[in-house]
Amino acid sequence: MGLTADDFDDVIIDVWPDVWPAFDVFQSASTQWRVGMSGATGLDYNCLPWLMRTQGIDDEATALHDIRVMERTALKIMHKGA
Repeated sequence: MGLTADDFDDVIIDVWPDVWPAFDVFQSASTQWRVGMSGATGLDYNCLPWLMRTQGIDDEATALHDIRVMERTALKIMHKGA
């Protein structure tokens, strides 16, 4: 995706315990970005139901909401300066 070491901050971010399961799914989907000519456009949601099952997610609607917040934030970071 064209990211370099300069694209990453040395900031440690705490993940709230109630969001941790969704964060695990988000990390598991780290290789599942849809990419076009302008770079990443979003996660491939087709893999999320399977990942949620493997992570034991009970409340898929809440997890999806949390993942979409993380996805939007990641896209903003990836496309900064573009």
